[in-house]
Amino acid sequence: MAATPPKPAATTPRRKVSRHRGEGQWAAGHFTPLNGVEQFKKDDDSLNVRTRIETIYSKRGFDSIDPNDLRGRFRWWGLYTQRRPGIDGGRTGLLEPEELEDEFFMMRVRVTGGRLTTEQLRAIGEVSETYARGTADITDRQNIQFHWIRIEDVPAVWERLEAVGLSTTEACGDCPRGMLGSPVAGVAEDEIIDGSAALDEIARRYIGNPAFSNLPRKYKTAVSGSPLLDVAHEINDIAFVGVVHPEHGPGFDLWVGGGLSTNPKFGVRLGAWVPEPEVPDVWEGVTSIFRDHGYRRLRNRARLKFLVSDWGAEKFRQVLEDDYLGRKLIDGPAPEMPAQQWRDHIGVHRQKDGRFYVGFAPRVGRMDGSLLTKVAELAEAHGSGRVSTTVEQKMIILDVPGDRVDSLVEGLESLDLRVAPSSFRRGTMACTGIQFCKLAIGETKQRGSDLIDELERRLPEFDEPLTININGCPNACARIQTGDIGLKGQLMTDAEGNQVGGYQVHLGGALGLEPSFGRKVRGLKVTSDDLPDYIERVLKRYLAEREDGERFATWTARASEESLS
Repeated sequence: MAATPPKPAATTPRRKVSRHRGEGQWAAGHFTPLNGVEQFKKDDDSLNVRTRIETIYSKRGFDSIDPNDLRGRFRWWGLYTQRRPGIDGGRTGLLEPEELEDEFFMMRVRVTGGRLTTEQLRAIGEVSETYARGTADITDRQNIQFHWIRIEDVPAVWERLEAVGLSTTEACGDCPRGMLGSPVAGVAEDEIIDGSAALDEIARRYIGNPAFSNLPRKYKTAVSGSPLLDVAHEINDIAFVGVVHPEHGPGFDLWVGGGLSTNPKFGVRLGAWVPEPEVPDVWEGVTSIFRDHGYRRLRNRARLKFLVSDWGAEKFRQVLEDDYLGRKLIDGPAPEMPAQQWRDHIGVHRQKDGRFYVGFAPRVGRMDGSLLTKVAELAEAHGSGRVSTTVEQKMIILDVPGDRVDSLVEGLESLDLRVAPSSFRRGTMACTGIQFCKLAIGETKQRGSDLIDELERRLPEFDEPLTININGCPNACARIQTGDIGLKGQLMTDAEGNQVGGYQVHLGGALGLEPSFGRKVRGLKVTSDDLPDYIERVLKRYLAEREDGERFATWTARASEESLS
């Protein structure tokens, strides 16, 4: 494996960026920081900030925090300042960070592969109730997010989480963030291969490892052996997808360079088959390429997807094999695309051991500590000690004996956790939004929850698979480009000339079968108040105009602008 290129001992003075200095790639000898983020990362490894949090900031309070720690290195320990209450979306881009931020934090808890014991879920519930005003959201990266965390309480939160094997290490920042895995790994009857051991080994070797704590930008990993392709592998920086090689048997197909935000790109296959024991080494090789060759000059071009786009799959694989692995990878087949459109494991499903797993749908991932504790208690009362989170902001209780399934379902439904949800409850996802996020322009969580109720009332018979992804800004944390209906928060002017919250509409995005980014119809924007009317109208047109068996995404690709408006 190639070593990290040597860095100069002393900090090189910053100079104006010039053309000959390239993209800031370490492998090209460009170690001089070309922006403020690269400078603070070079000045001190961001992992070191934990000691200052424990020994200085938690004792002296918020005002004692160094700005480069507060708005930079804290992220490596899962901490972002949250939005100050009362600041409307029109001021998001006008205020300085210190004007936008509150003296409280969002804290993100890593949940590798979405796997939690009920003991861990109880600990999360306790932290939520004690330190986070009851907040605990499930993200679309299988993590849990708290809000309202005080700097004074951070060490106590870490102590409680780490006592049950959880952490916030590198949950954010320019590093290997939370790692996705099939939420039913090891139990699903149709599983191609169980990727959980490989995922755990990646986390064990590399999370908190200084060799990978300074990547050009965020880095997202997915490993799944499910034939449902249940980890959105197409939009991760690196993904290992279960396939069966005709000669070597079950293993993983390697994908690199996926990502969304304002310049979305689907990952590309390298055409390589990776056996399960080699997954961590291949992960290290790909990640090392990103570290060494990734673009560090401009933050908006610092994701792996831009390097992959410039190099192409053939060159990327050659560099991986020749410079980092020192051997050739085995050519392999592509995964089969599943015909099933839902990949969330909602409902009751038989496990390979004869027991059952039960997937259920909260509202847009919004939970609270008390509810999480009740889920843990309910699972334990029905013979289970394990739960999982999914990339659709849903949850699953595993290992339920057959004679206890009906009782469990009844208990979940009594908590408004739907095991047989409507298409709208099942398919609606929302990012954090303006309530807590400093980048947001619009409201998301409450809007999504209200929208579910309204659409269920208006279209009670609608049962087609449908995803509605609601995002508060252009950064696509809720994957707006890959939803059937993607809604990007923005400010609008209503009929009376007032500035109001609304959404730019993306239509027909999809992952899995025929992956595509949503279509934007020119001028198609909808105010928040008009959103239920618009969605009702477009869904009724879909039902009236679709061909037999035609998916919503397929219909939107051929529908007229009038039908979509």
